[in-house]
Amino acid sequence: MITFADVRAAAARIRGHVHRTPVLTCQTLDHELGARVFAKCENLQKVGAFKARGACNAVFGLEAAAAARGVLTHSSGNHGAALAYAARKRGVPCLVVMPDSAPAVKVAAVRGYGAEVVLCNAAERDAVSARLQRERGMTLVHPFEDPLVVAGQGTAALELLEEVPELDLVITPVGGGGLCAGTAVTVAALRPQAAVLAAEPQAVDDAARSLATGVRQPRVDGARSWGDGLMTGLGEPNFHLLRQHHVRVVTVGEDAIVAAATFFLQRMKIVVEPSGATVLAALRSIEPELAGRRIGMVLSGGNTDFAWLPQRH
Repeated sequence: MITFADVRAAAARIRGHVHRTPVLTCQTLDHELGARVFAKCENLQKVGAFKARGACNAVFGLEAAAAARGVLTHSSGNHGAALAYAARKRGVPCLVVMPDSAPAVKVAAVRGYGAEVVLCNAAERDAVSARLQRERGMTLVHPFEDPLVVAGQGTAALELLEEVPELDLVITPVGGGGLCAGTAVTVAALRPQAAVLAAEPQAVDDAARSLATGVRQPRVDGARSWGDGLMTGLGEPNFHLLRQHHVRVVTVGEDAIVAAATFFLQRMKIVVEPSGATVLAALRSIEPELAGRRIGMVLSGGNTDFAWLPQRH
């Protein structure tokens, strides 16, 4: 469980290692929603996603002796690349356990940042990671349950509120929940009157069901969604933070996700992966509630192969 002091410390620690990403506006979107919308563009972040924030905070937060032994994680994409990037910045070893089904482009990206990649069956990632951690003495940096990672993710909302302080609502996507939890802590400290929303694909709605029932629900296995970055089950500490800060989850369908990603491409001229586009899809689904409000949306990433694009036709 992190505090706002942890987010502040993360911001100081990662300064100079990550981008302070721009906040964009769009009159077309404002007119459609009847609101003022401010987009925090983490799709333009290092490694193409907000994950660089948490990874850099975790790596640069290590004591020298632990850092020298290196860092390790399991990931099928953005977190692995982010940790590899952060480790290279600090000059320490990095090992990423990836499923053998991971797209070749993602494996190449992780290796491109200098990390060693170990491929295994997807179901064996935790066991393989634990074995390698024991053998090599590396520090495990969990993709969304490590407190330094969660605090680092909260710095995106910190920057957003520094630039646009008087927001009524802030929305992020939710998968493992690190970004949303860090955002909720930050918003509660800087703008307590603002609501925090989480956008989630209907196909993987464990966060929505967890908050509705008050009991953390298991991840949805075998689901299919264009929001591939949100397929992970909600992490335990993040579940408690989302409950504590009364985060509301809005679930969205696949057609709405693709339509939102297409809007960013065609009207705002930015690449937002479907996982990140869930925030706009969610806002569109509750449009009658938004009249006259000032809304911040965190666009979580821009890493996509555009396989979703033909689905629009």
